[in-house]
Amino acid sequence: MSEPLLAVEGLTVVYGQFHALHGVDLHVDAGEIVSVIGANGAGKSSLLKAIVGNAHRAAGTIRFDGTDLRGRSTAQIVRAGIALVPEGRRLFPSLTVEENLAIGRSVGRAGEVTLQTVFETFPMLAEKRRQPARELSGGQQQMVALGRALLANPRLLLCDEISLGLAPVIVNTLYEIIPTLAQRGIGLLIVEQDISRSLAVADRFYCLLEGSVTLTGRPAEVPRETVTRHYFGL
Repeated sequence: MSEPLLAVEGLTVVYGQFHALHGVDLHVDAGEIVSVIGANGAGKSSLLKAIVGNAHRAAGTIRFDGTDLRGRSTAQIVRAGIALVPEGRRLFPSLTVEENLAIGRSVGRAGEVTLQTVFETFPMLAEKRRQPARELSGGQQQMVALGRALLANPRLLLCDEISLGLAPVIVNTLYEIIPTLAQRGIGLLIVEQDISRSLAVADRFYCLLEGSVTLTGRPAEVPRETVTRHYFGL
């Protein structure tokens, strides 16, 4: 059996006296969409922070394409082929759309995704390429955040609550793009509170509750009432 693109084993994350994650195991294969669902405070964002080397105290093993990521800086991890679309987008509001996108290209690795690729994926951004990010709607800013991550030419894309606070039509657009990325061979780890939206595109899922994995499987094979019960800890 081949090595997963991402393999997390026994991951524990601690903030002061608070244990955000307790011995989490998960994996993502190339071209696979994996969803991590859970309520607020379940540990979802802590998981992504640990993967990109941005958790305060993390123990356990995180391997990317067979290489241990322990001790690597976030910049090194991005250059190795992991990109994050962070919760809240974190754009530079005074920079233009094009300037924000260029940051992804400058910090990532060489690859086939270009600025033109992003504009073909999000035609609206091509029209607004000279506008400051602060003048965009929330949905348009999320497109910039996703485009910036894609310009890093990742092999693994981490998405943290990309649908949060957005209009349904924009969420639909974003989630229509996700399967096309997997078809390119990119592995995707999607963190969401929205169970239905997340599971609709996922090949597999993990449910987090109070920092622990309480359920995992394929969406089509697990009854929805079982998912809901583990999501809420009932």
